Amino acid sequence: MQNEFIPWVEKYRPHKLKDVIGHDAITKRLEAFVKSKNLPHLLFCGTPGSGKTACALAMARELYGDALPQCFLELNASDERGIDIVRGKIKDFARTLPLSDVSFKLILLDECDAMTSDAQQALRRTMEQFSGNTRFVLSANYSSRIIEPIQSRCAVFRFPRLAEPDVRKIIDRIMEAEGLKLDEKAIEAVVYVADGDARKAINVLQGASGLGEKKVSEDDVFKVASRARPKEVGEMVRFALKGDFSKARTLLDDLMIRYGLSGEDVIAQVYREVVALDVGDEAKITLVERVGEYDFRLGEGANERVQLEALLAQLALAGKNAKK
Repeated sequence: MQNEFIPWVEKYRPHKLKDVIGHDAITKRLEAFVKSKNLPHLLFCGTPGSGKTACALAMARELYGDALPQCFLELNASDERGIDIVRGKIKDFARTLPLSDVSFKLILLDECDAMTSDAQQALRRTMEQFSGNTRFVLSANYSSRIIEPIQSRCAVFRFPRLAEPDVRKIIDRIMEAEGLKLDEKAIEAVVYVADGDARKAINVLQGASGLGEKKVSEDDVFKVASRARPKEVGEMVRFALKGDFSKARTLLDDLMIRYGLSGEDVIAQVYREVVALDVGDEAKITLVERVGEYDFRLGEGANERVQLEALLAQLALAGKNAKK
């Protein structure tokens, strides 16, 4: 790799579309655009860490080669999101001709769903005005936050979360390049923590490897990720459902103190364990409804300790009613 001292998320970013993992259908379409040296405005939508920016940068490198700095502009719209950026920096770059054998420049607006409404309204006109010599690639976590006139001007590509086999491919690639050793339990822990997010998987691997050894254990992964083991969270949920509230509360104390988990972290892991429970759909519907209610309360700023214990109490009541 080029630079040994940059973060692994940059070090292992794909440089070609064929190296992107998990989105073969999308990369084939993008490769066709690159081959023809023509493409429409693009809108990439999907969860964080699913490969949107990686695809955009790989496509730009293949299009422009050494001329990339003169023909490609990357802006993070969550930082530079006001109308002045559209009227200034974006227009100034878009109005000049490209210095390459490709007839257009490329502007990547990352996290553009954070742009203000006024900025998006200004952008729609800019996209029309300079479409002859500039193409836009818009990347967003939530397409619903992009105004409809912009969506209608773009070819939309939706990036799903990475499947478990794809995350494992990323882990294998980094293990080979860095000489890391992970047993099956450690790999499963990385997959669990990543939950389809490639960026999170790579950061966890780098953090765990930074403990000084090339051998990464399951414990290392959960410590670096500040996540509890799934079986420990599952045990807490099962004690609550059996009506042993005191034991479930003790386990909650242990998880929050030992792993330093926030309320949102605990809720997220409880949800995953509830969904995986071997119970009927009717019981699962009730439990998921309870988890969702307390997740909302935490999001509104309620005391996390009180709400988590109240959730355990609700699980205990649900378990008691199920026995009846």
